[in-house]
Amino acid sequence: MPDREAAPLTTAAGRSGADRSLFVAVATVATIAVLTAVYLASSVIAPVVCALFIIAIVWPVQSWLQLRVPKLLALGIVIAMIAVVFVVFGSLIAWGFGRIARWLAMDGERFQFLYTQLVAWLEERGIAVAGIWAEHFNMRWLMRAAQEITGRLNTTISFWLVVMVYVILGLLEIDGTERKLRAMANANAGRVMIDGASATAEKLRRYVMIRTAMSVATGVLVWAIASFWGLPLAVEWGVIAFALNYIPFIGPFIATVFPTLFALAQFGSWQEALVVFVCLNVAQFVIGSYIEPHVSGSALAISPFIVLFSVFLWTFLWGLFGAFIGVPITIAILTFCAQHPSSRWIADLLGAPKDTPTVGKSV
Repeated sequence: MPDREAAPLTTAAGRSGADRSLFVAVATVATIAVLTAVYLASSVIAPVVCALFIIAIVWPVQSWLQLRVPKLLALGIVIAMIAVVFVVFGSLIAWGFGRIARWLAMDGERFQFLYTQLVAWLEERGIAVAGIWAEHFNMRWLMRAAQEITGRLNTTISFWLVVMVYVILGLLEIDGTERKLRAMANANAGRVMIDGASATAEKLRRYVMIRTAMSVATGVLVWAIASFWGLPLAVEWGVIAFALNYIPFIGPFIATVFPTLFALAQFGSWQEALVVFVCLNVAQFVIGSYIEPHVSGSALAISPFIVLFSVFLWTFLWGLFGAFIGVPITIAILTFCAQHPSSRWIADLLGAPKDTPTVGKSV
């Protein structure tokens, strides 16, 4: 008799395990299919995502202006503000990298000497770098690189023009979309969408504000360290550090490596260059792992593993733009997951641990 009673329980347990396995398999296949579609349709999806990000940032300004001036005039003011921010930010980046490129051209002999020393040191150890350079880095390669840079510049301009069109249309339709969601037959679904969108927009605005403040602090510290050690182009290094700090992990690392290489060329001593590298990384660590988490608090806390994974995943999918937008996309996904009981476990799992300090856990 006990054996007969145990048999249905065993069968039920087996069915439950099979159902879970099937769910995991379907979820995995669906995730791969979605990421593949996002990768293949990047030219269509990426501008939309960027436009939604910008709309979430500027909507409070648009809403405030609409109460005081006509809607179209408010829209024009907001679009002008966005254009000014883009122009200023792009001009700063172009100025910083342009100054460094001109300095490289004027001081090319020193870098050529260092390159010759490095080649000789490597060839003594059986690594034929000169052959590799001659094979891959010739005039044809330079011409292809120049053509690729020109093509990327044209693509970038087209990308931002499409983004601005989406932003204009999106700002015009926000009120209507909210009314449609509130009038949905499934009131709960509409409420979840509205609450999720509002919470996501608020978090993204806070993310941008904190990231901007920390980027300014990083730029100032990099400028101070470069000036203290007598590194040339200290202001330019500060500007570049400010811009690259918007890309978590990758940006700060690049912002410390480049000045270190210039310090090596300037001082001719790897010990002094190493000291500059350590000082820059200590400044980045203090800002990113102590100051920023305390400023942002637990609202933007995400597991550091998920932050790094997001940066690399979206960089692979969408390139440099993906490196910038990867963390905001993760914030949006986790915020929407937290709005519904059936998916709240995802936000709890991928967020920073609740029982640990927020130091070093924030984006």
